[in-house]
Amino acid sequence: MNLIEQLKEDVRFEESLKSCMNCGMCTAVCPAAEFYDYDPRRICDLVQRGDDEELEQLMRSDTIWYCGQCMSCKTRCPRGNVPGELISVLRKVSQETGLFRHSEKGVQQQQLMGTLQKNILEIGYCVYPDRVDPDYHPEQGPVWEWYHEHIADVAPKLGANYHGKGPGALRDIPQEDLDEVRRIFEVTGGMELRDNVIND
Repeated sequence: MNLIEQLKEDVRFEESLKSCMNCGMCTAVCPAAEFYDYDPRRICDLVQRGDDEELEQLMRSDTIWYCGQCMSCKTRCPRGNVPGELISVLRKVSQETGLFRHSEKGVQQQQLMGTLQKNILEIGYCVYPDRVDPDYHPEQGPVWEWYHEHIADVAPKLGANYHGKGPGALRDIPQEDLDEVRRIFEVTGGMELRDNVIND
């Protein structure tokens, strides 16, 4: 498995890692680095070395799933690198090769991808109030339970077009638009990746 070559096949790779000099600015501004054993500088260094064993170990670990994709690193890097984008490339290759199945956070991607992509394809939203049932998400608390129960009354007061036609948040997405989204997923390989991740 030549992982560095697989990473380089992704069009985002060249833009994300041009010439890292290991200054550590990305790590200094990274919110995830404050809370996890996560160091974007080390990840860039590891990828630049191109050692397949190290790359495989990285893609089997939880590390690549700690990034919140805030892209604070992009605006701060003096060389124009984007460690957050590099993480996206690492995640994709980890999913394509099945290495994600070796980490707890990686395995959680099966549920996330199954739920969120299904929502996008069926209703046009990754998260939609109707699909966040308080019985299955007690962590949302009593306020969410109340909101879920009263959304038809509350949403318009917040400016949402709940299940309405036309513009606005929470509107119904026309079927022709959903069909176009599905075609985009098919053409870009999103459906194939989803099948690879979900069908363990």
